[in-house]
Amino acid sequence: MLENLNIPTDIEKEPELAIPSIEEQKRIVETLKRLEEAGELTPELLEEYMTGKRVIDEDS
Repeated sequence: MLENLNIPTDIEKEPELAIPSIEEQKRIVETLKRLEEAGELTPELLEEYMTGKRVIDEDS
């Protein structure tokens, strides 16, 4: 079945994201909950947090 699968060799792989620490994950969840409760959570913001494009500052 997999012998029919041809993966191009010139595909660029996306860099792997480092997994946030448990404390960072908790801060992200708190921020996302706060944004959702305020009605400010958008799909774009959620994507930024989930892909590492937006991070939580230590002071947040």
